[in-house]
Amino acid sequence: MTGFRFVDEHQAEYRIVDLCRVAGVSRSGFYAWRSRGPSPREQSDADLLARIVEIHTASRATYGAPRVWGQLRRAGICVGRKRVARLMADHGLVGAHARRRWRKGRHPAMVPAPDLLERDFNADRSDLRWVADITEFGCVDGKLYLAGIRDLHDRGLAGWSMGERQTTDLVVAALVMALGRRDPSPELVHHADHGCQYTSLEFTNRLDDWGLAGSYGSVGDAFDDAAMETFWATLKNEVRHIWGPWETITRSELRTILFDYIEVFYNRRRHQVGLGDHTPAEVYAASRAA
Repeated sequence: MTGFRFVDEHQAEYRIVDLCRVAGVSRSGFYAWRSRGPSPREQSDADLLARIVEIHTASRATYGAPRVWGQLRRAGICVGRKRVARLMADHGLVGAHARRRWRKGRHPAMVPAPDLLERDFNADRSDLRWVADITEFGCVDGKLYLAGIRDLHDRGLAGWSMGERQTTDLVVAALVMALGRRDPSPELVHHADHGCQYTSLEFTNRLDDWGLAGSYGSVGDAFDDAAMETFWATLKNEVRHIWGPWETITRSELRTILFDYIEVFYNRRRHQVGLGDHTPAEVYAASRAA
């Protein structure tokens, strides 16, 4: 049966005689199969699929197999749950779900350093704990990536870098800026995720050269880098509110906007409740003077 169906589905592109040879079936058998009507099982599946599509459409495509199956049972249709799931999968019917995709990451033993923060995103003074990450923006002429390093005491962006590709050079440039503008203590911890830019030999060698302790969260868990994720959410929300959607401008225009937001507004003028209504620049200056 599978061979006959294969021939039937591809006969518009290839000769039937060639398809039959590939599928290992006879031409006479194929023509006999095609002349027969659908089997009772196939007709039953077709009728059931029509009801499934009706229920799935009525749910605004939010129902998955379990809820579709439940609605069929409510309608008095006795059918197996696995059969419903099979028919939905065969025809690409998927409900709304919040399952995370499986992500392939490094084995913990292969990570350059352990998690030294363990979700404690506080610091007694500036330049003691930094968190780093990369975010992206989709512009009219392509993507723009922004790498940032945030201080966990004054909450300011100590270093940042922009580029059109997610490379190790991008995160190294952000680190160079932070080191050039700050005065890190020997106990400074640089915390990041398992992105290949941060776990690369080049980047970890830079950390060693400057005597910085690296720290890495777990794979696929945004909470291990929540301080940086929070900043990205704030930045994107306020940039969109002030300047409008970046999807309608070029990468060059967005570079200017991000520079203004980070250096002119966020670090120096934006007061934060968590900082006692002070700006990151004011808290950093007080920390240096202490």
